Amino acid sequence: MFKAQDIMITDVITVRADTPIYEAMKILVENSISGLPVVDKNMVLVGIITEKDMLCLLVEGDIERRQTVGDYMNKKVVCFRSDDDILSICDFFTKSSFRRFPIIKDGKMAGIVSRRDIIKLILKLRPTKEK
Repeated sequence: MFKAQDIMITDVITVRADTPIYEAMKILVENSISGLPVVDKNMVLVGIITEKDMLCLLVEGDIERRQTVGDYMNKKVVCFRSDDDILSICDFFTKSSFRRFPIIKDGKMAGIVSRRDIIKLILKLRPTKEK
């Protein structure tokens, strides 16, 4: 069966907790992505920041203040290991509202798997009948 490492995206854009929040917002917009893993200098996952987390700036009236990703990131990150089975990850997707999961290898950020990555795998595995 397929493992996370078989379909994960390894060219992942990450930020640090001390990255200015507006810089992280700009990264999301410019790259058309909806979330960023937050890592330390050793590429150890320490959190995740999403569009939803950033909406708090307007809701809480903090637009004027200079803040960092660390002020808004979620520190309780659900992640999977690179050797975890895709079926387990897919099952978790169906039971949660998450759009992506960081993938860890040897304790460090190794990649990311999104719902779309699994859909691509399903299409690839789908038997085609030509007449």
